[in-house]
Amino acid sequence: MGWTEVVIEIAREHAEGLSDALMEAGALSVSVEDADEGTEDEKPLFGEPGMVPKEAAWDHSRVVALTDEDADQAAIVAEAASVIGLQQAPAFTTRSVADADWVRLTQSQFEPIHIGKNIWVVPSWHEAPDPDALILEVDPGLAFGTGSHPTTRLCMEWLEAHPAPGKSVLDYGCGSGILAMVAKKLGAAGVSGVDIDEQAIESAKLNAERNRCEIDFYVPDDFVASKHGEERFDIVVANILSSPLKLMAPMLSSRVAEGGNLILSGVLARQAEEVAAAYAPFIKLGVWAEQDGWVALHGQLGAERAPEPRATADGSK
Repeated sequence: MGWTEVVIEIAREHAEGLSDALMEAGALSVSVEDADEGTEDEKPLFGEPGMVPKEAAWDHSRVVALTDEDADQAAIVAEAASVIGLQQAPAFTTRSVADADWVRLTQSQFEPIHIGKNIWVVPSWHEAPDPDALILEVDPGLAFGTGSHPTTRLCMEWLEAHPAPGKSVLDYGCGSGILAMVAKKLGAAGVSGVDIDEQAIESAKLNAERNRCEIDFYVPDDFVASKHGEERFDIVVANILSSPLKLMAPMLSSRVAEGGNLILSGVLARQAEEVAAAYAPFIKLGVWAEQDGWVALHGQLGAERAPEPRATADGSK
């Protein structure tokens, strides 16, 4: 069996609506591209992890819809155009898509990831490069956190550099559960993960089971009502985004035990000062490390000053 792609160039104001309408009309999948890609008019759109850019299309957009090869592409386009109120169906071209082993093709794009000194994140279809390393079997999925993004790597590297056998750990905004699993495999005693996304919680639970890690995962309301409702943790790590991190400053700080550590990421280097300022009434934070424009902030409750940043390979700060 093969497929046919329908390619439509259209103005930005119609791109999103047409995409949705094409799906309703029978398209198997739809993507929106910059029709000016590769030219001097190309326009990049940026967003932080977990956030959709304010502009989800381009002034000159290209909508690409995948259909069955025997589908009536003209009818699909006409129906979608009618749904969004276009006077006439837009012009389109088609191109054939050869059959392929899509599972193998997708899997080939994801290789094991080496993080820090001794951590490997390994998809289930790969052998671990170093069986004696700290191995996390995590497949790419719907929940954020496979170790590929700098914010996740920074938190994992902090946890590896500061193992806390027997300590308690809270991973707030746990996504796939990868940070909670690193803490558990490094010897933490009680580990909890919290996320607002119920789908992420289910993903985290499956990952923890696969990696033989005993971790409690909750959505926020269930966490407050659980046995951990009033608990303060030796380590609290939150890899989210700067805006929610600032709003959660009182809550996250209240979860840190006396002498405990708070690690925040999902923060761009230019946002570090404003995030640290939001936590200043509770705990003094400093930049522990930076990677590709992202930083990890760290502080210890009760410490008089922010901790020293991590030294680089040459010993500099």
